[in-house]
Amino acid sequence: MNEEYDVLIVGGGMVGAAVACALGDSDLKVALIEQTMPEAFSAEQAHDLRVSALSIASQQILQTVGAWDAVMVMRVCPFKRMRVWETAGDTEFNSDDIAYDALGYIVENRVTQLALLHRAQEFPNIEFLCPATIKRINYTNGKGSVELDDGQVLSAKVMVGADGGQSRLRQTVGLGVTSWDYKQHAMVIYVETDYQQQDITWQRFVPTGPQAFLPLTGSYGSIVWYNTPDEVRRLKALAETELLAELMATFPECLGKINKVLGVASFPLKRQHAQEYVKQGVALVGDAAHMINPLAGQGVNIGLLDAAMLAEVLIDASNKGKNIADVEVLKRYERLRRNENLKMMTVMDLFYRTFSNQVLPLKFFRNLGLGLAERITPLKNKVMRGAMGLEGRLPKLAKGETIIS
Repeated sequence: MNEEYDVLIVGGGMVGAAVACALGDSDLKVALIEQTMPEAFSAEQAHDLRVSALSIASQQILQTVGAWDAVMVMRVCPFKRMRVWETAGDTEFNSDDIAYDALGYIVENRVTQLALLHRAQEFPNIEFLCPATIKRINYTNGKGSVELDDGQVLSAKVMVGADGGQSRLRQTVGLGVTSWDYKQHAMVIYVETDYQQQDITWQRFVPTGPQAFLPLTGSYGSIVWYNTPDEVRRLKALAETELLAELMATFPECLGKINKVLGVASFPLKRQHAQEYVKQGVALVGDAAHMINPLAGQGVNIGLLDAAMLAEVLIDASNKGKNIADVEVLKRYERLRRNENLKMMTVMDLFYRTFSNQVLPLKFFRNLGLGLAERITPLKNKVMRGAMGLEGRLPKLAKGETIIS
């Protein structure tokens, strides 16, 4: 059994599902492949460990493709303020200063994925294949197909790799990557606190690495603790009461009293960037194209911008009668996104390396910089707009504009 599509998206995570939704109601025939459907949401469930700080640009993309209302029905925590500080330098950003209701939204990854997958299934031009296991990916002379373990063969003009940092599609078609490890791990700790839901996310820099807090709904929060791999392994091995004592001794008083540790996970910090995003009939999005230091939580946000821009380029080319598989068409997407992503990756890398360095003159200038950022309003507002995804060349969906004529 052989099915032919215009666009075949490999991976139904947040970014892959966003590509599908952005192509919804277009003239393109789309298939979305995902191995397993995420667990259905229930308000009684504990928060997932995996959460993201969605920017205003990401929220606009979800809103414009019709998925944001489903997120709101499930669970979302808006935040208005963001504080960054070290020893002396301290700055706080507030969305009121640029006339926005929020700087962003803390949302569980599963909630975002579910909202997008449910929305994708409402479009008549999208076929959602789940559960589906890929047996083989074929790519010859610019033409690709996917063979599923049930014998189905799906061919497409354009295959979209949305299958994560170890992308099978990327490896099959021979798109290389440049990568390195930061030799540091991030530990994510789901906690219950004395405080009810807060409207602030903060990050403090100490010699061992950043310490961050993300508010969740109710009396819950997500702590992110950056440290050496050995120290993270030691912390993960502690009993709950021992870890609780370590948290209370290490984290600042503004966190408040922690009542319970409800979940722990960790992951290594790694930077990875595809040397090319496209070739004839193939395009990469999200983690398949880039993995960024999670310092400012921009990984998912730049992935959603990829999704919106790729869909815009494909629909525009199709409307003009062009071959959407043509490498010159797909290179337009690469030109619009690769440099933007590289800039964000470089800024996060510079930020990480600067604040990880304990050389005294550099430490002085770090604190001076944070102090100046607090006092120079235009600079502060520009930084804030950048974090919200409101700077740079944005896809139409991120500005609330439709791409379906």
